Amino acid sequence: MRSREAGGVLVRRLLPQRVAVAPGHCHITPGHCRLLGLAGSVALAAGGATAGALPVGDALTPDSGTEALGLISTYFGLVLLIAAWWLLGREVRGPEPPGPRSLLITLATWAAPLLPGPPLFSRDVYSYLAQGAMVHARIDVYTHGPIRLGGPLADEVAPVWQHTPTPYGPVSLAFESAIAHASRAEPSLGVIGLRLIALLGVALMVLALPVLARRCGTEPRSALWLGGLNPLLLLHLVGGAHNDAVMLGLLGAGLVAATGRWPACGAVLVTLAALVKAPAALGLLAVATLWARRLEGRRRRFGAVAATAALSLATTGAATAVTGTGYGWISALTTPASPDNWALTSTLGRATGALLESVGSGLAPLAGPAWHGLGLLATTAAIGAAWLRPPRPRPVYALGLSLIAVALLGPAIRPWYVLWGLFVIAAAGPGGTVRKAVVAGSGVLALAVLPNGFAPDSRQLTYAVCGGVLAVCALWCVRRAPGSATGGGLPAVPGGHRSERSA
Repeated sequence: MRSREAGGVLVRRLLPQRVAVAPGHCHITPGHCRLLGLAGSVALAAGGATAGALPVGDALTPDSGTEALGLISTYFGLVLLIAAWWLLGREVRGPEPPGPRSLLITLATWAAPLLPGPPLFSRDVYSYLAQGAMVHARIDVYTHGPIRLGGPLADEVAPVWQHTPTPYGPVSLAFESAIAHASRAEPSLGVIGLRLIALLGVALMVLALPVLARRCGTEPRSALWLGGLNPLLLLHLVGGAHNDAVMLGLLGAGLVAATGRWPACGAVLVTLAALVKAPAALGLLAVATLWARRLEGRRRRFGAVAATAALSLATTGAATAVTGTGYGWISALTTPASPDNWALTSTLGRATGALLESVGSGLAPLAGPAWHGLGLLATTAAIGAAWLRPPRPRPVYALGLSLIAVALLGPAIRPWYVLWGLFVIAAAGPGGTVRKAVVAGSGVLALAVLPNGFAPDSRQLTYAVCGGVLAVCALWCVRRAPGSATGGGLPAVPGGHRSERSA
């Protein structure tokens, strides 16, 4: 009871007296949301210092009380951060919405506490460092896993990926190799270096979002709120330092160029994004379509499509020649997913295999591949529907739907995969069911992974739930308190396209 009251006092101090803006209406200001999110980010970072993806030598024992406190603090902060983001969404659609500059300051405020700490919610950053060290040592990363490198750095890689070749392209390997060499393969320095690279990708994303939103007829503030301040971006691109940040930054820059006057530059930038992670290659469909629509005549439009393909091939060849890593990433795209992956097709494959095995069928080993094949067909059908359904499709929005389909129907999924399509939908998606689903999914997926990146056991799950419940109780106490700033109820989901007044 004392912890609940203490939590309520903390949040009440961050959300002061209500500000009446109209009879019967009240709201907290964007500044209050910023402070609430900062409190959540600080608590999250403090918990991650003991419960995050620590180097092997610094990891705590599973039954450590310090790790338990870290998990409680992490999920307490995570729920506060999600609540702050959700409440800020109401202000974005309110009578006095914060401007883009205010939103960018809020993003920087929320991200700052996550920068000096260990990786959060994944150990992939250690895989990046190991792969970079392998490239520098001239070990073929498309044939061998980090175990071939050996040494302390390889020990930091999660066991499931020790023997797995990398599916990343030459652009990703180039900056991984540069950081591994500059840090002398020292994990803590390497994490800082890769996080700085990820921050450059995030900067490109938030610069591209408002420009792309204006060109697609979407409210820039709503685009920044959904695509830039999203908890998934903070947790996994900033906290986790995933190379998806670079992919999405280059993809966003390419789409800005393609929707403007430089479609050829757009084709080059989108190809570079695909040479970080392959799903960005779908962006070439948008570039080719946008380029063709600028021209008159069937022959010229066909020429725009051919030029997009030619520029993509030339960029791929040049980047591969400069990095010297070869084309092994094409065959490595079939790298298997982890056996316990909870993607829809993988889950159905395991369930079907277990059922067939229980009845003594010899077809059980084929269940997983069969479901993955069906997932590929479903992904192809979803992409076709996004691009071909009448009326004439909007290329950028169709790209966002396609990337969401790839993330959800593929053989592997991680929460940050959803950012592929979410980022594009934030800039081009209309208000309605899709946008609401993206908002709700962001909040749910933000809670889906432990800060150490491993699957939870029952004890860890209990601590995580306790931290989340404590935060909910604190927020509830504030909401029920007289003069509460949050008495206005849950915020509306910020819509996609401008209202008649703002247009």
